[in-house]
This record gives sequence, C-alpha cells and structure tokens, in this order.
Amino acid sequence: MKLLASLARIVALSLVLVIAGVAMSQEGLLYFPEKAPLAELARFVPGARPWPSADDFRGLVVEPAARPAQGTLLVFHGNAGHAGYRAPYAEALAPRGWRVLLAEYPGYGPRGGELGEASLVADAAATIAAARREFDGPLYLLGESLGAGVAAAASDRVGHAGIAGLLLVTPWDTLLNVADYHYPWLPRRLLAWLVRDRYDSVAHLAGYRGRVVVVVAERDRIVPAEFGRALFAGLAAAKALRVVAGADHNDWFEHADDAWWRETMRALQPPDGSDH
Repeated sequence: MKLLASLARIVALSLVLVIAGVAMSQEGLLYFPEKAPLAELARFVPGARPWPSADDFRGLVVEPAARPAQGTLLVFHGNAGHAGYRAPYAEALAPRGWRVLLAEYPGYGPRGGELGEASLVADAAATIAAARREFDGPLYLLGESLGAGVAAAASDRVGHAGIAGLLLVTPWDTLLNVADYHYPWLPRRLLAWLVRDRYDSVAHLAGYRGRVVVVVAERDRIVPAEFGRALFAGLAAAKALRVVAGADHNDWFEHADDAWWRETMRALQPPDGSDH
C-alpha cells in the first residue's frame, strides 16, 4: 500500500508539473518567431518592397510584372520563421496577376511587439485596414495554419468589410480542438482553462458571407485534415474544399503546381473572376 501511495504521489506531482509547464510556456509551444533584419527578409523575396515603408514595416509586397494587379492577396503565414520564408506564395501568384502582400506579425522578423492572439489579431486588423486604404481592387486573405486563425479573427474584427474571400490553408476549427488532439491525456475542461489563445475560426467566420476555400493536407500530422473539414462544414459562406493528396502539414506546397493554383484561385473568385 505504501508503494502504491508513493506511486500515486509521483504521478500526481508529474501531472502537476506538466500542467504547469503547459500553462507557463504556451507562447513557446505555439509561436516560433525568427528575428531578422528587414534586409534579410527582403533577400528571400526578389522584387519585393517593404510595405508601407521601411520605417513602418508591416510586410513585403510584390506586384505583378506584366500587367496591373487584378487584386491583392494578403498572406498571414504560419507560426514559425518570418514572412520572407513565404516567398513561394509570391512566386506562384504574382505571375498570375495578383499583388501579393506577405504580412509580418508582431515579434517576428524585424518587428517588435508581443506574441499572442490579442496582439496578432489586432495588428492583422490594422494591416487589413491599411491595405484597403492603399490598394484598389478586391482584397483576399490567405491564411496558413496559425495564419488561417489570424485571418479569420482579423476579418471578424473588421466586420468582414471589404474582404472578398478567404483562402485558408491547413486550418483548424478551433485551437482548443487541436490541443485536445495533441494532449489527449489532459481532461478537456482543464485544457480549456490552460489554453489562453483560442483562435476559434468557426465562431469568427459565422457571420461571413464571402467566398472561402479551405485547403487540407491529406496526411497532416500537425493540424490533421479533420479539423479543416470541421471548419468547412461550419461555414455558411460560398465555399470549396481542396484536399492535397499525400501531403503533410509542411510539404503541401510541393504538391501545388500551376494547375492547382489556377483551380484554387478560380474557386476563390466569383464566377466571372479573371484568373486564368
């Protein structure tokens, strides 16, 4: 009996330590910023310019070279690295006639500021407002993983005004559900108390009536496709679901060729959209 009591105390203490670790290190579990000067970010994205300026930096913008932009794609990247690493979005979409704006988060790249949902969403809403003021034509939001949660919440923050559509790549329905998947041994009520940042995309998009394309990676082990499918099922907007066959969370881009982007952008636009 003494042995069982000792084991129970050890298990209880271990659980308390794990719970305390989760509670105290949420930023370290969710956000993996890479700090870098603006010049280093720009080096990854040929032809980009700091936007709105180097002194008031919010992202890198790439204009289509051969024709006027048919619209703007505002990209909110995933939880790791910095905006410069998302050059492939510009490489894929600027030649198709899109202005691509790679937004940077507070605390990432050269930007100061706090990490966390409140900080990132407020800043993203300000970035949306600035983009709407400067650029003509339709504005679309592209959110990748964490960025899908940021895009959904920021769109909600601005009342979805002026948002022509959302392209949500490897998204979740709620961050809590993903946390529940990765920590199945923690009681959900306890997990709900521990997880401060919620990124509840289902709630944030409940009132959205624009067009939404949800992209899930078939073999995603970080944000399994079931969570993106759940988000898709809850949307009342005009919507399309795209499954990237054989792809995992971080390699789906390798499966996206020119035809894939053409079909995806057509799904995102109204029937008379001009992407070709």
